[in-house]
Amino acid sequence: MLPISVVALAACTAAAPVSNDGRANLTPVQPPFHQQELAKFDAPFAMAFLPGGAVLVTEKAGHVKLRMPDGGITDVAGVPAVASGGQGGLLDVAIAPDFAQSGMIYLSYAEGSPDNSQLALARATLVQHQVQCIRAPCPPQAMLAGLTVIWRSGSAGKGGQFGANIAFAPDGKSLFLSSGERQRFIPAQDPDQALGKIMHLTLDGKPAAGNPWAGKIAPATVAVIDPPKNTGLAASAPARQAAGHPTTPAETWSTGHRNPYGLAFDSAGRLWEVEMGPKGGDEVNLITRGGNYGWPKASNGDNYDGSAIPAHKVGDGFMAPKAWWNPSISPGGMMIYSGAMWPAWRGSMFVAALSGEALIRVELSGDTARAAEQFAMDTRIRDVAQAPDGAIWVLEDGEKGSGGRLIRLSAN
Repeated sequence: MLPISVVALAACTAAAPVSNDGRANLTPVQPPFHQQELAKFDAPFAMAFLPGGAVLVTEKAGHVKLRMPDGGITDVAGVPAVASGGQGGLLDVAIAPDFAQSGMIYLSYAEGSPDNSQLALARATLVQHQVQCIRAPCPPQAMLAGLTVIWRSGSAGKGGQFGANIAFAPDGKSLFLSSGERQRFIPAQDPDQALGKIMHLTLDGKPAAGNPWAGKIAPATVAVIDPPKNTGLAASAPARQAAGHPTTPAETWSTGHRNPYGLAFDSAGRLWEVEMGPKGGDEVNLITRGGNYGWPKASNGDNYDGSAIPAHKVGDGFMAPKAWWNPSISPGGMMIYSGAMWPAWRGSMFVAALSGEALIRVELSGDTARAAEQFAMDTRIRDVAQAPDGAIWVLEDGEKGSGGRLIRLSAN
């Protein structure tokens, strides 16, 4: 899920009205674009465009594929070992701001084993060599050279919901990384754990300048629990000590997140996030320095067992979402459109919806967000990105009956 701005599609179809309390559920409408299948992948998670139109695609099992502009697809060698299973595996991919000169890419992934995993962030140089072949198309051989892990979350253990989205700051000198709370609830409010946070790091994984808790250090070990059934049971769940990440406080930009899957800057430099809630309560958030977004103490959803969670309300001390869904749409990736194919949609956010089986356009205006259109895709959409020509590309989820297709959306 690259931090590429993506063009907003033209509003060609009427959408259901939106209430003024931020609720974003809409009646799905037929999409006003042409759909072209470009490729199929095995449980893909994210994509990132390279200069020239090639695209990198991650597969959760631990593969990176390089699709060339002529349609040829090759495996990228040198990918790190991942803890694959459930919501873990190889996750986001992003190209460095200076990729044209450095060839550097970044990968986030679950590291370890499925029962004892943590979020890791690595970077490497993408090297391509043209190889001889008998029949065209002949994609170049590709590999990752000098792969280095630059950050680990610590708090290794059980649980899904890694977050793992990467967004580079507008000046290209630092990056933001979303870190999910791993279905453990309480770490999102624990300043000593990197879970349930958005981290702000230098390009080599150190605490970035200007963070709200700069200079603070966490203990070497932290209390880790297995995922409990609900927020109420989290406080009394048995805990064990595990290695933490001592520079967590100094790296933290915001707290109180559940599973942040989408992260992107708008043209004015505002950082927007899309977050998967529990049973209901999916969110669009405007991320601010030092903001606490409430999880698990506040949510517009409930626990999966039906037990209640206090709703966001004025004066509760938390940052309320700018838009939210209940019932859930299960957001995946997100991008903010800036292309030429749909000029009227420039500046709109596009949200990939998994259980919602949709692509959702959210109008952004200053610090406000309003769901505008929900385009029915009739399949689980995992990621969304803007292509160099202004088309929108979406990745179909590879689970629950979805086929893992890469689909290009263009104007009719």
